[in-house]
Amino acid sequence: MLPPRTASAKSRWAWFARRLGAVLGLVAIGLVAWMWWASVLPGSYSALDMGVADFGGGPGAEAHAAVHGHAGTAGTDPAANVPGAGQTSVPDLTVDPDRPADVHVELIARAERVTPAGGEPFDGFTLNGSTPGPTIRANGGQLVEVVLRNEDVPAGVTAHWHGVDVPNAMDGVAGVTQDAVMPGQSFTYRFVAEQVGTFWYHAHQASHPQVVGGLFGTLILDPAPETDAATAVAGNPTAVDAVAAIHTYPGGQRTINGVLGESHEEAAPGDVVRVRLINTDSTPTSAWVTGSSFRVLAVDGHDLVGPAVVADRSVQVTAGGRADVEVRVPDSGAVRVQVPGASLVLGPNGALADEAPAPRDQLDLLSYGEPAPAGIDPASADRRFAYDIGRLPGFLDGRPGYWWTINGGLGTGVPMYMVDEGDVVVMTISNSSGEGHPMHLHGHHLLVLSRDGVPSSGSPWWVDSLDVAHGESFEVAFVADNPGVWMDHCHNLPHAAEGLMTHVAYTGVTTPFRLGRDTGNDPE
Repeated sequence: MLPPRTASAKSRWAWFARRLGAVLGLVAIGLVAWMWWASVLPGSYSALDMGVADFGGGPGAEAHAAVHGHAGTAGTDPAANVPGAGQTSVPDLTVDPDRPADVHVELIARAERVTPAGGEPFDGFTLNGSTPGPTIRANGGQLVEVVLRNEDVPAGVTAHWHGVDVPNAMDGVAGVTQDAVMPGQSFTYRFVAEQVGTFWYHAHQASHPQVVGGLFGTLILDPAPETDAATAVAGNPTAVDAVAAIHTYPGGQRTINGVLGESHEEAAPGDVVRVRLINTDSTPTSAWVTGSSFRVLAVDGHDLVGPAVVADRSVQVTAGGRADVEVRVPDSGAVRVQVPGASLVLGPNGALADEAPAPRDQLDLLSYGEPAPAGIDPASADRRFAYDIGRLPGFLDGRPGYWWTINGGLGTGVPMYMVDEGDVVVMTISNSSGEGHPMHLHGHHLLVLSRDGVPSSGSPWWVDSLDVAHGESFEVAFVADNPGVWMDHCHNLPHAAEGLMTHVAYTGVTTPFRLGRDTGNDPE
C-alpha cells in the first residue's frame, strides 16, 4: 500500500525507508538461508570431492577435471571414484601381502572406566586394558603387523601411525583410507619399518575424544642390528633408552607414560640416556632438563646433524611431534626432564632430582646443529602451494560458527593439493587466524626451508608436525614419493573438526571410502 498523496515528503521517505528495510531484511534472510543450505554436506561423499583442485602451477588440471569432475562440492555418486584405466585405488596401496610379518601385535580397543596412576577416574578408552597402549618396537626393515580389534567402542576405531610414512591403505583415516572398525570387527595393518626413530599411534575416528580419552600408544623403530647406527648404540655400554609420552587426560590430568605428576626411570650414575619425548596432546608443550645439560638428537624421527650441548634453554615439542633429547645422569642424585605439570626422573631408585621453572630462552631449531645436504632441491620445485590459515564466520555442514579457513575457503571450498608421484613440492604455510596451529601432513616429512623469510641455517630440520604461530610463515618442501590421498590438517584436533583440514592427493589415485553422517566414518 502506497502512502497517501497528501502525506508530507518526510513521511513518504519514512514509508519508503521502512519498506526498503523490510526488503533488505528479506534479502539478508534469504542470503543466510542460501549459505546454510549450500554448506550442508550430503550424507555420504568422497574425500576427493572435498575441495577445489589446486595444481600448484604443475600439470594435470584438465586431465583431473575430466576424471573426477572436481567442482569444489561434495558429490554423492560413489561411481565417480571407482578407478578406471591407469588409476589406482587406495586399498591397493599396500605392502606385499605374501611377505610374513617380523613383528606381530594385537590391540584390543575397549571403552571403560580409566584411572591414571595417581589420578582421578574418568570414562575413557584402553588398548589391551591400559592407556597408553603397549609400546610397539621393531627394527628397521622389519615388517610390522598390527591387528586392531574393537571390542566395544561405540563410534568405531582406527589406528593412525603418526609420522610413519606407511602405504596409504595403512594410514588409518576413517572415510579416506579405510572404514571405521566397528564393535566386533577388526582391521590388520601391515607396513615395513623403512624409517628409524620415535613415533606414536592413535585413533583417527572421532579422534579428538578418543585420543584425549586414551586411545594412543608409542611406536619405536630401532636401527637394524647390522647398521652403523645400531653398532654405535651397542658400543656405548651406558646408553639407556627412555620413552616419555606426554598426555593430558580429561580433568586436566597431565601425565608422562600414564603417571600423574612425577614418573621415574632407573638409570645409574654416569649413564647417558636418550629420552624420547612424545607430545600426544593437541597443543604444543615445552620441555627442559634440570641436573644436566642436553642435546637434541632427533626431531619427528629424523636425526639432527651436529647437535650441540644445550643448557638453560627449553625445547618446544609441538602437538603430535617428538624430540629425542640426550642427558647424562650425574654422579650423585638424578636428572629431571620436565614439562609443565609433569616430569620424568632419571637416576637410581630413591635418588632426588631438583626442580626448576622453565628457562626463559627456547632453543631455535632453525639454526641448531650443523648444515648438511638434505637430498632435495627446492629450487627445482615442480609445484608451489600456498596454505594460508585464517578464520571467518559462516556455516560448516549447516552449523553456524566462527570457523578456520584455508586460502579463504571453508568446508568444501578449501584447496585440494594435487601432485604427481616424483614431484618436488614447495609449500608456504602462513597463519593470520589469531591462534597457533600444529600442522601435520600424513605420509610425508617436510623440510623446513625458512621461517618468516629467514632461511634455515642449522641441521636439516625435517618435521611431520610443525607449529605455526599466529603471524608466522614457514616455507617447507617435500618429495611426493608416497602415492595416495593424504590428510593435511591441524593436529589441534578440535581445530581439524572446525575446518582446518584438507588433503594432498596424487593424480590417478581414487578411494572407495566415504565420509558423511550416513557412513559411520568421522575422522576428526
